[in-house]
Amino acid sequence: MLSFRTQSIGTKQRRKPPSFRIRPQTLDAAYSSVEEVLHSLGTTEQGLSDEEARDRLLKQGSNEVTLKGKVPLVWQFFRNFGNPFVALLCVLSLISFFLGNAQGGFLILVMVTISVLMRFVQEYRSNRTMAELRALVGTTVTVLRISDKGASRRQEIPLREVVVGDIIILSAGDMIPGDVRMLFTRDLFVSQSVLSGEALPVEKFETLHEPNRRTRPLSREDPTEVSNLCLMGTNVVSGTATAVVLATGDATLFGSLTRKAIAQRGLTSFDHGINQISWLLIRSMLLMVPMVFLLNGFSKGEWGSSFLFALSVAVGLTPEMLPVVIAANLTRGAIAMSRNRVIVKRLNSIEDLGAMTVLCTDKTGTLTIDRIILERHLDVLGNEDDEVLEYAYLNSYFQSGLKNLLDTAILEHGELHEALRVSESYRKVDEIPFDFGRRRMSVIVEKEKQQHELICKGAVEEMLSVCSFARVRGEIIPLSPQLVSQVSQVRSEMNEKGLRVLAVAYKQIDLEDANYQYRINDETGLVLAGFVAFLDPPKESAAEALSALQQHGVSVKILTGDNELVTRRICQWVDLEVDGVLLGGEVESMDDRELRQAVVSTTVFAKLTPLQKARVISALKLAGNTVGYLGDGINDAPALREADVGISVDTAVDVAKEGADIVMLEKSLTAVVDVVMEGRRNSANIVKYVKMAASSNFGNVLTVLGASAFLSFLPILPLQLLVQNLLYDISQITIAFDPVDPEDVVKPRSWQTQSIGRFMLFLGPLSSLFDLATFGILFWVIEANPGGQHAVFQSGWFIEGLLSQTLIVYMLRTRKIPFVQSWPGGPLLISTVSVMILAAVLPFSTIGSAIGLVPVPPVYFFWLGGILLTYCLAVQVLKKWYLSRFKGWI
Repeated sequence: MLSFRTQSIGTKQRRKPPSFRIRPQTLDAAYSSVEEVLHSLGTTEQGLSDEEARDRLLKQGSNEVTLKGKVPLVWQFFRNFGNPFVALLCVLSLISFFLGNAQGGFLILVMVTISVLMRFVQEYRSNRTMAELRALVGTTVTVLRISDKGASRRQEIPLREVVVGDIIILSAGDMIPGDVRMLFTRDLFVSQSVLSGEALPVEKFETLHEPNRRTRPLSREDPTEVSNLCLMGTNVVSGTATAVVLATGDATLFGSLTRKAIAQRGLTSFDHGINQISWLLIRSMLLMVPMVFLLNGFSKGEWGSSFLFALSVAVGLTPEMLPVVIAANLTRGAIAMSRNRVIVKRLNSIEDLGAMTVLCTDKTGTLTIDRIILERHLDVLGNEDDEVLEYAYLNSYFQSGLKNLLDTAILEHGELHEALRVSESYRKVDEIPFDFGRRRMSVIVEKEKQQHELICKGAVEEMLSVCSFARVRGEIIPLSPQLVSQVSQVRSEMNEKGLRVLAVAYKQIDLEDANYQYRINDETGLVLAGFVAFLDPPKESAAEALSALQQHGVSVKILTGDNELVTRRICQWVDLEVDGVLLGGEVESMDDRELRQAVVSTTVFAKLTPLQKARVISALKLAGNTVGYLGDGINDAPALREADVGISVDTAVDVAKEGADIVMLEKSLTAVVDVVMEGRRNSANIVKYVKMAASSNFGNVLTVLGASAFLSFLPILPLQLLVQNLLYDISQITIAFDPVDPEDVVKPRSWQTQSIGRFMLFLGPLSSLFDLATFGILFWVIEANPGGQHAVFQSGWFIEGLLSQTLIVYMLRTRKIPFVQSWPGGPLLISTVSVMILAAVLPFSTIGSAIGLVPVPPVYFFWLGGILLTYCLAVQVLKKWYLSRFKGWI
């Protein structure tokens, strides 16, 4: 089940029944006879003809789930205008055009278009890369098709070419290619955990079994409970079957749930931060801009020009280049990550990585190498015993069902094949297949034509229930309660060491007493030989990566379907301290408030269903964390969607990759550390820009308010103010390439609106003080006063405002002493110096004349140098005080 709903926090919550969207015809087929189903689908038990299958494929379309609708490129481009800052700037641009200020409106529109274009190009490239990855993976299905000569034959076809009415052949390991109705089954067990969250596979039959009598309306039927239906996305664990396809592609339940899994997610921490900053600036504008408008209107009597000036101030108060700076940072980060074999699908997820405080992950393939090895083979007392391994080898070698990872690990001891002379000395007689009720399987072999041996391997508890004897030091003795207790102790000790344990038993049957059709009831009176113990070893890099994450403020929590003992041991191996453990049943019994309190102090969540994983992540978010999730299966889709940033790998199922924000080409915590640090560097540079731009722009507005109170003319023309902001913002694009001090990436970074607002209030007034000092120099020393030259006054403030804004970047980009303890990046140095030079020469150029600038007296630059030097020293002093007072900088 890929979605869940909860009641309000504080009440005892229960998940509502899943809302399955499955075609009524599919459920009708479950309650109809085989003949009726085949007739309604226009097919036969021999399958479809090649021609009919081709026609149906043309009409029905490919058997593929639509992971994302085909979005036109034009819409992909324009939907990026939904960003809060972009929307705000678009409104200001339209107002400028409406009021006849075409230059201002055009400049704003250019900045908006640049930011949107950068974001669109990067996301388009990422989506194209994902499509190329998906194209590399192919799955085939065995179907019955009638040839042109009328003969029914088995044929392997790509999964996407399966159509409604196809007769398919299923065996262990096969994926179910659509929603299907069973026609014939033999010991068929299907894993439905991807849909229902059930830990164990369920048995399916060709006939309808209890409790599948029609007792509910079709709309409320749970198709995973119907015994003769199998659904797309599930897989065969053991057994064989023949089935008819009822639905394909988007018409399947899998298709419905996949669309839910990749539906538009809620706002992430980055989205919330951007919205908060937007509203902070909007509130500032709503407060300051009317004051500027009214002061200038009443003092100068020119309401039209006062309105244009107030509009320019509104633009000046907004860090209009923020979307471009964000896009530049994120694009640079995405390119850097791609060099490290990481694909960024959603650019904003880089920021969420920088703010991530908790990473949730499974242990298999992340903490461990995802490869089972046979670690021990012991007798019932816990001593090494080669004969136990020999019995286990014969069992795994002769079984015909799907060989799992444990069997593969046993069969890696290929030297036993020659040592036991398997081909010459043993002949397979029969097999009792594995099922999840017995949790064991047996093979019967004839040894050297002298006797039959029933060799059984399975879960310890179930094996003990069919054993009457045990082999101890070569002797067969009764399995007494005391010996059972000792056996259980050996098993527990191995579990605590992180080993998975299977028991091995046997029974020898004389040929005169043997039969050749063995049944489950023959699994009695067995002799317990001992145990085989398996290990999924930890990755060598896991401990180092976990330590690096924790040192950088990221807590790692393990969400797994495995048992508690094995998970604890794996955590010990990789030096992950386990503060607490919650099992799936305990998670299920808690309401939202209880779970929110419990998840904070819990490291391991074991035996979880997919739904419970998503609940844990939701609880962590409610507790104030920014949460990342690393997963690769469709059962991880709810958790990937619920997390602030979903991380997957290229070997994951399509729906996991589609629902993820970041796709890594290797499943490794070391790679996660790298992308987290890249996210923090991006966040640091974006916050640098916001704080520098917001504080300087706020200072400019304060200066305008002060100037409006005593000047009879505008201190700067509206167009000049826009050009000043544009030049400053252009110099800041290169901040994406600015180095970040090591101490600024030690901890997770998040958007703190209160901190940015406080920063504005402290740095803005200081900027205004030096602006007013410049006014004094211009007014009384240069004599650019009302009786003198207004244009000189405006040109002087244009130069000072742009130089002070740009120069102060060096002071505010680091908490250290600039150019002594921390150097800016080369691109930032070049862009800022270039803009400062341009600011000084622009009033002497024809371009400057076009916007009303005039040359200023050379002596002004002498005074300006003193003002700027004093300003830098004052900022450094205030910066040190601010750091000691508020314990934070950027």
